[in-house]
Amino acid sequence: MPFPKRYLSRPACLLAIVALTAGLTACTQDDQDGARSGPAGPVPAGLERFYAQQLDWGDCGPFATTQSAASAFSGEGLECARLTVPLDYGRPEGATITLGLLRKRAGDDGDRIGSLVLNPGGPGASGMQAAASIAGSVTGSPLGERFDVVGFDPRGVGASDPQVECLTDAERDADRASDTEVDGTPQGVARQEAEAKEFAAKCARRTEHGEEMLAHLGTRDVVKDLDVLRSALGDEKLTYLGYSYGTRIGYTYAEAFPRNVRALLLDGALDPEQDVVDSLVAQGEGFAKAFAEFAAWCAPQQDCALGSDPDGATKAYRELVRPLIDNPVTLGDGRRLSYEDATTGTIQALYSDQFWEQLNTGLNELKRHRGSTLMALADMYNERGPNGHYASTQDAFTAIRCVDDPRVTDKAKILAAQRRYEEVAPFLDDGEPDSSARDACAFWPVPNTSEPHLPDVEGVPPALVISTTNDPATPYQAGVRLAKAMGGRLLTYEGTQHTVFLQGEACVDEAGIAYLVDGTLPERGTRC
Repeated sequence: MPFPKRYLSRPACLLAIVALTAGLTACTQDDQDGARSGPAGPVPAGLERFYAQQLDWGDCGPFATTQSAASAFSGEGLECARLTVPLDYGRPEGATITLGLLRKRAGDDGDRIGSLVLNPGGPGASGMQAAASIAGSVTGSPLGERFDVVGFDPRGVGASDPQVECLTDAERDADRASDTEVDGTPQGVARQEAEAKEFAAKCARRTEHGEEMLAHLGTRDVVKDLDVLRSALGDEKLTYLGYSYGTRIGYTYAEAFPRNVRALLLDGALDPEQDVVDSLVAQGEGFAKAFAEFAAWCAPQQDCALGSDPDGATKAYRELVRPLIDNPVTLGDGRRLSYEDATTGTIQALYSDQFWEQLNTGLNELKRHRGSTLMALADMYNERGPNGHYASTQDAFTAIRCVDDPRVTDKAKILAAQRRYEEVAPFLDDGEPDSSARDACAFWPVPNTSEPHLPDVEGVPPALVISTTNDPATPYQAGVRLAKAMGGRLLTYEGTQHTVFLQGEACVDEAGIAYLVDGTLPERGTRC
């Protein structure tokens, strides 16, 4: 198998919130209309014009870059704007870029606290779409009444300008259809590395501002944007909700701006100390546990594609998907379901048990040499719209990770990582010789700007960290370690899914809302 797929921390499905109650206290210096003069809170020297900018809220239609965004942005009461920030904070007088913003304003009860700024992860997922999804569901709840719900597309992502651009839609389709990554021969390794090198070169060539933009895409710069946003929204302190990779943005912000934090709710945490290899191996183990849960659910079903014995599910699954390496399934639209797409579709379904029925259907179709359902799941993961257009997420995902983590270039370490991955996630073992090919980050034209470490958050209010026992993408222990590192409180959710807050679990939602509204932390050891 190739260097393990970077399934790390893809965006959560943000579902409807149950309207709940919680204690209420307010602390804000801004009014409902956001009318003010000058920046809010502390301003770093030389950045006054950015911190004091007035946001021009209006119609969200022009901000949509995909069909899904256009649908999400059509919700009632949504407003959008652009935030201007320096491309390089070391040269604030130089080039500027803009971030797309979306908000749903607080209700009219007169007790507005401020803004609840959220990010759904990725890295590279659209915070605007996440906010649009959440905003309607929290109407009438304490969150919707007390906070403006605000989402932002991080630099290089979605409605932000410029976007990271690496592959065209046709090139992305072709990349998915090819299974060259399973070829561990010297020729296969050379071909994979040539493709990785060309991908990196295309990102630098096609993205506006080129290497300068790529060098300033990482979380180090995103948290500086977040502080400019806090001020432009009129909030002296930040109230933040981060899912998945968005937890990294949260704890990095706390380290960079400890005096500017009001509350941090971090759901589906990354372990701040883990390097990329250990993170991938831990995630592989998480997906294997979710696969085992799926197999146990499937076995009693009359039509279970993997058979009635959960212990035989891995073997049955591999017998279904491995033939796709040499014989992909041709679909009605002319595309081919590759091994990569079949496993990607499976991974998408393992993020939440709400997709298990669909996964079983897809695996049964594969027995009949059909692949439409698995392809639909893979398209969901890759954010490919019905018109064949991809969101910028996948390009941004790679570009951000390549500057957020030290690159892995040691071929012995790559092979060892694959062996570890196969051991913990045998259902994803393709049966082919391991490949020592380096990925695109090994050829990235700019250096990384961050590395794993425990954040120094002295003086920051305690964060609330939510961790799910069988989270396939961000394993439970990562949340345990982050809560300890943040001096915060851990809330455990017993389930099999990736992230949980505002997805209909009353116990979790009550605790999270109480924390965000009035700072009340759940009792130590609370489990939902």
